[in-house]
Amino acid sequence: MDIDTRAAGVSQDPIEPLSALRKQLHARPELRFEERLTSDAIARALESYGYAVERGIAETGLVATLPGKDPTRAIMLRADMDALPIQEANDFEHASRHPGHMHACGHDGHIVMLLGAARALKLRPQLPGTVHFVFQPGEEGGAGAKRMIDEGLFTRFPADAVFGMHNWPALPVGSAGIRPGPIMAAGARFRIVVQGKGAHAAQPHLGRDPIPLACTLVLELQTLAARHKNPIDPAVISVCMLNAGHTDNVIPESVEIRGTARALSTGVLEMLQRAMDNICNGLALVQDASISLEFFQFYPATVNSPAETRLCAQVLQDAFGVDKVDVDTPPNMTSEDFGFMLQEKPGAYILIGNGSPDRKSHNLHHPNYDFNDSAIPHGVRYWVDLAHAYFRQARGHRAIG
Repeated sequence: MDIDTRAAGVSQDPIEPLSALRKQLHARPELRFEERLTSDAIARALESYGYAVERGIAETGLVATLPGKDPTRAIMLRADMDALPIQEANDFEHASRHPGHMHACGHDGHIVMLLGAARALKLRPQLPGTVHFVFQPGEEGGAGAKRMIDEGLFTRFPADAVFGMHNWPALPVGSAGIRPGPIMAAGARFRIVVQGKGAHAAQPHLGRDPIPLACTLVLELQTLAARHKNPIDPAVISVCMLNAGHTDNVIPESVEIRGTARALSTGVLEMLQRAMDNICNGLALVQDASISLEFFQFYPATVNSPAETRLCAQVLQDAFGVDKVDVDTPPNMTSEDFGFMLQEKPGAYILIGNGSPDRKSHNLHHPNYDFNDSAIPHGVRYWVDLAHAYFRQARGHRAIG
């Protein structure tokens, strides 16, 4: 079933149709690289505003461009659009109609805020430079940003700088947080398999029990973040899954351990990965066992560049008020594939308030989370003001590369 975008730009209140579209997107969430209904809805909205839309980048990603007076100057504004494999616990009318899928991270809100900005900027006089509006698939574990880059995003749509945002329920609507340097952690997920030899529980000497070795390995992993790096460099290793056996009187053949490692420095994360590999190899040698370690879904740290951070902070303070903007917001150990874009281009990523004292604000990835639509006009204003502020800077502040 299609998502209706016919009212996307005709209401007296430009936020009302965006809120309606957001709820339609929320009701039909799609997982990474499956965002076909979502991509279709975005394309129809953009086309109704008068944009030509480039589709099919990283399967479901799309880009719309607002040409500026000077084609050698350009910025890129990005919104992610995938949902999570979570069963929604809400019972309101726009709750997910796709079992096991949910917009539990607010990407539905990110989409409509960027659409609102695309519409508003289209209705205003031509900007000095070009704006590319990027709607990215696969942020939730799919590294969709990297796939778009690998498929020629910056070659096809040259940009001086890139900008992103994420809603933040811990901050009230009308406020924001930003900081120079790392704002989100580098992250990698891991899978470890400890291979033993099965036996009867009453005859452990006839097998090779992988469970005690796996338990030792879990405890050893906990020391890495505390003892193998500088204490002032934040990092965490979390074992989140441990699977072994099928009954209570049989020693299993193997144990599977899964988890995640995160650090605010990509270099620190790489050091932790090497240390984890050394621990697995060492324990395997000492115990005459087989231990395999695999890392996957790597995201670099999301690192804001200084000049762009200062610009965004000023835009936020002008829009929301100086007292509503934390310009040294604490970094977070969650990860974001926008870090791939910031490895390629200067730019900044902000946290925009999504909490409200008038309603319970659930954390991101919670089955009762819902994006707070009262944040939509604040997000739209930020994007619009940022585009104008960026091009008010002196010519040559950044050169397209």
